[in-house]
Amino acid sequence: MALGPHDRLAIHETISLHGHLFDEGELGRLGELFTEDVVYDLSPIGQAAMHGIEEIRAAALELGPDNPLAHHVTNVVITDEGEGTATTRCKALALTAEGTTRSATYIDTLDRTETGWRIRKRVVVPRRSPLGGKRSAAESA
Repeated sequence: MALGPHDRLAIHETISLHGHLFDEGELGRLGELFTEDVVYDLSPIGQAAMHGIEEIRAAALELGPDNPLAHHVTNVVITDEGEGTATTRCKALALTAEGTTRSATYIDTLDRTETGWRIRKRVVVPRRSPLGGKRSAAESA
């Protein structure tokens, strides 16, 4: 069954919930965002992948004040993968306590569960160079 408007809105809300839960320290509610066996892959930024909600919660608590102050997502693009699965790509911005901003792309795989759409896998890809690292025509010449 193709993703209808209700599914698309629910997926957007799931993606958006990430910032609200983490920014407010509502780590006991991560089951509203992730599947129990979620993989949160930080290897593109040089950190180990986390497996499961409890590992994500523990890592956030361990970071304490080094967590970003605010997480924002935008430009959500949803692809229907069939059979109750969707993938998304979205832009992520994080504001740090030092006043810097970090940018990344979240690549998510979501499953439709009995309790709603949940993220099964998230890959965090940092944005470190303009144009995806492609050189300008002048530089290429």
